[in-house]
Amino acid sequence: MALSDKKIAFLLTSGVEQIELTSPRTALDEAGATTVIVSPSEGTLQAMEGDWEHAKTFDVDVPVAEASVDDFDALVLPGGTLNSDALRLNEDAVNLVKAFFAADKPVAAICHAPWILAEAGVAKGRKLTSFISTKTDLINAGADWADTEVVVDGNLITSRSPDDLDAFNKAIADKFS
Repeated sequence: MALSDKKIAFLLTSGVEQIELTSPRTALDEAGATTVIVSPSEGTLQAMEGDWEHAKTFDVDVPVAEASVDDFDALVLPGGTLNSDALRLNEDAVNLVKAFFAADKPVAAICHAPWILAEAGVAKGRKLTSFISTKTDLINAGADWADTEVVVDGNLITSRSPDDLDAFNKAIADKFS
């Protein structure tokens, strides 16, 4: 139970890629962490398989407008095109991401999720990876983009896609413990 004293926020909304939520969340829960869904969605949110197929729904634990970086030890940003695009347009979500970086707490983002890092102004000068379609946006935001399964740059952990979940889950468990 290496993470038994850790409380981890998962920031997401409807359109999240289900496996990018459930796989890291299960890995962290099994390591003893307490995981919490933080979202601008109210009540429940709709996960997806890819961008078109509805998957399960998930209960929101904490509205993003009420979330405080002080309540958590780390932040996970699951991907999904719809989820990531919506979050980067949500001021409360962007501010929460900024707060985690200001507090120098670990942040992990996979697939399209690094889009919010560009929006929050925290990608500049960071080495990271993401889904290939966000590469140009991240480079334009000043990131040093790499095509590799996982990149750890200080307290930032990024990964490309669901294909890289094993490496991503291991990297976040190691960093968060």
